[in-house]
Amino acid sequence: MASKENYKYRRIIVKAGTNILTSGRDELDDSFIDNLVSQISELSSSGREMLLVSSGAVAAGRGVMRNLAKSSVLPDRQVLAAVGQGRLMHLYEQAFATHGIPTAQALLSRRDVNDRLGYLNLRNTLLSLLNNGVVPVINENDVVAVEELEGEVFGDNDTLSALVANLIDADLLVILGSVEGMYTKDPNIFTDAELISVVEKIDDKLNEYAGPSSDLRGRGGMVTKIEAARLATASGVDVVIADGTMDSVVSRLSNGERIGTLFKTSVSKLESRKRWMLSGVSNKGNIKIDKGAVSALRSSKTSLLPAGVMSCFGQFERGDIVYIKDEHENNIAAGISNYGSSDLLQIQSLKSDRIEQVLGHYYGDEVIHRDNMVMLND
Repeated sequence: MASKENYKYRRIIVKAGTNILTSGRDELDDSFIDNLVSQISELSSSGREMLLVSSGAVAAGRGVMRNLAKSSVLPDRQVLAAVGQGRLMHLYEQAFATHGIPTAQALLSRRDVNDRLGYLNLRNTLLSLLNNGVVPVINENDVVAVEELEGEVFGDNDTLSALVANLIDADLLVILGSVEGMYTKDPNIFTDAELISVVEKIDDKLNEYAGPSSDLRGRGGMVTKIEAARLATASGVDVVIADGTMDSVVSRLSNGERIGTLFKTSVSKLESRKRWMLSGVSNKGNIKIDKGAVSALRSSKTSLLPAGVMSCFGQFERGDIVYIKDEHENNIAAGISNYGSSDLLQIQSLKSDRIEQVLGHYYGDEVIHRDNMVMLND
């Protein structure tokens, strides 16, 4: 795995919608996918952490199930998605393999992100994949999430990409489409339409510039992209909407080149993460740790291991957000617990290598992983 340089944008999510993946046709454009994968692979090899949110399962299915290609009936679209998802992932696997980059597939629904335990499992898995040089390829699970096929949930994966950006603390979300960015008017109708290069603040006026999706192949339009940008920037993530057909667009954006429309975040990721953690802290219990663990969390920025746990109070479940307290009952951190209170009472003060022996199951060496923790009053 390549070394990690101090890039402006190091952890990057690229979202590619149906229209750009099909080049406006009814089937996937293999040459576009190859080009996109080449850019992502180059960045991954240089030390960036890259994640791809891809639409296109239904379009891929049309290439196989031609008798259903024109159907808009929901069960038929589910069939197309089920058939096409494997083909879509196979294309990505082959394309990334030519660059020596391993990939992993993740099919998500909104409840996977909203559920606190699902959030914990998904975040841990995605961060581990990124840490090991794997490029996760994420898509809405169209086979079971019927709302997306009806165009009512993620909006062609625009919102999904923003939720994932928040989930993994991304630095940049690149939303690729078939237009150069956001304009003051519809550039297909008005010759005096001007590209908006930077959006400092997302307000209701921006919706005046947006319109519905212009092509039924895709489910997202500029409205869903604005909402995705609103969600991601509130989480400390910069967002760019750009033309996916531009030469080396992902590579150039990753280096900070001004292309398309940039939505600038106004908060730091730490501020956003603290707000999210503190808003979700469970009042069911907390964890008390010893002086050595307090020092390790503050000075060495380590994870919380069971060896440093003195006791826990109340009842909480795996996936709950709890306070971490010092011996004097001061709140020093908040985080997502890998173990419930009943498990923690059994493994407190023990070394991590004894967890499975004592509990009969194992969710990791850490009681609370550093990536799932925010320090208070730092």
